[in-house]
Amino acid sequence: MARHVLIAPDKFKGTLTAPDAARAIATGWHQARPHDDLILQPISDGGDGFGALMAETLHGEIISCDAANAAGQPTTAAYWLTPDHTAIIESANVIGLAMLEPSQRAPFENDSTGLGQIILHATANGAKRLVIGIGGSATNDGGFGMARALGWEFLDSANKPITQWAALRQLRSIKQPLNFSLPPVTVAVDVQNPLLGPDGCTRVYGPQKGFNETDISPAEDALKTLARTWENQMGEAADQLPGAGAAGGLGFGLYCFLKADLQSGFALFARTVRLTEKLTEADIVITGEGGMDRQTVMGKGVGELAKLARQHDCRCLAFAGTVDDVAALESDFEQCRSLAEVTSSAESLTQPARWLQVLAQRTAKKFSETEPN
Repeated sequence: MARHVLIAPDKFKGTLTAPDAARAIATGWHQARPHDDLILQPISDGGDGFGALMAETLHGEIISCDAANAAGQPTTAAYWLTPDHTAIIESANVIGLAMLEPSQRAPFENDSTGLGQIILHATANGAKRLVIGIGGSATNDGGFGMARALGWEFLDSANKPITQWAALRQLRSIKQPLNFSLPPVTVAVDVQNPLLGPDGCTRVYGPQKGFNETDISPAEDALKTLARTWENQMGEAADQLPGAGAAGGLGFGLYCFLKADLQSGFALFARTVRLTEKLTEADIVITGEGGMDRQTVMGKGVGELAKLARQHDCRCLAFAGTVDDVAALESDFEQCRSLAEVTSSAESLTQPARWLQVLAQRTAKKFSETEPN
């Protein structure tokens, strides 16, 4: 029986873009089930690839500008400007972890200044609205660098400016720039974590950005001081806001310093590409990303898509480079299959498209063998 199959993976970070992953899955599936109707819709939840996928749908023109990467080095970054003057900004394009060499991953030194520089450029270029995807960052600074680039000052007890986020433990006051005005800002967050605590950005995501065990406490203290100073001065607690911990606290910084509207990155993307309409026509949904674990079901696009698929009575399969915490995934996915089933770890990194195609072909073949006539 021919089926309608929606192929909607996210990127396989470091190896395949979401469109490349979708094409590999489609090729393999078609080899085993040539009569199925395949619909390719790569997805993003605000991380790497968000800007290009959004811009493709909204007919955005790519704009280049100079900005600093997370390590403070000059780089050429880009954003997109749509016909209705919406600027689509992807933080991973300028302060992303993937843009740094391993030797540059120094999380106490890396900051979000470059994002602030892009925001200024887009505003000067006539943007009337900013949509910012903030996944995939190399930073854990709570938006400190971005805010400083926009003119905010962070002062210690001697009323001297703090210039590195690691010194925020000495923060005593925050000074807003004069005549501060920006267009409305919508932020696509890829996770719902708060800023602080056991589920906060430092403890959950800090290790992948370079923190070791002894770094966690001072990093948490720096962000806690930032959050408490903001609360005491502005009368607003924002550290437990869902999404505040996205991208090393960029969610918190954008909410506080830019009065941004934090939205689920996947929900925003899904509305833009009319994903619900495509799910209505689908029998099977195939998704996936580079690594799947308990974080997948904490607001990540792949996990959110699985929930939507279930609401539409679609069977949902997932492919990944690696799969961990299977127990946390099995309630949302009918199958979670790893490239480790078909090749070695080294081969999956050097030839990911080939082996993703093989995994899809074998899964489709087995699906045909077990499907009722």
